[in-house]
Amino acid sequence: MQIDMSQLRKGAKVVIDGAPCTITECQFVKPGKGTALYKCKVRNMITGSLYAQTWRSGDKLEKADLEERKMQYLYSDGDGFTFMNNETYDQITLSREQVDDAIPFMYENIEVSMLFFNNNPIGLTLPNFVELQIVESAPGAKGDTATNATKSAKLSTGHLVQVPLFVDEGEWVRVDTRTGEYSERVKR
Repeated sequence: MQIDMSQLRKGAKVVIDGAPCTITECQFVKPGKGTALYKCKVRNMITGSLYAQTWRSGDKLEKADLEERKMQYLYSDGDGFTFMNNETYDQITLSREQVDDAIPFMYENIEVSMLFFNNNPIGLTLPNFVELQIVESAPGAKGDTATNATKSAKLSTGHLVQVPLFVDEGEWVRVDTRTGEYSERVKR
């Protein structure tokens, strides 16, 4: 499916040089002479690189054929991370590089959204918040409660996070996967 330049907006997903890209910024420029231009900033969804691109009015781009599927994380065997489609039970293994940012928050059976381009996985999105158990934490020192004092805590996935002094080892906490920070204590 083709998309006309006049329909190009921030957030549009298009194919450029065979790779899916997202338009991060788009500006319409009408010079005194000649045809109108669309000056855009484009992010390659596979490599993450950001670059500037200019098109003339009337040019057409191919709309990216992207599909999002709910997948369940099963296990890791060294450098491979295996996920299962909950509807078809098909399994897909991604490399460490493909899931690098998500590793500190992944645990068995977590449901993620996986993005596919031409039936090939290109990335995954975790839920905004996950609940993890604290497996290692130093006890809070008495008298340190006058301010918002924090201490370091190791989560069940191995991720280190700063938590308030009143949170103890063995408790469950909610962590924001976008920032990697402690959100709140969870009763289980």
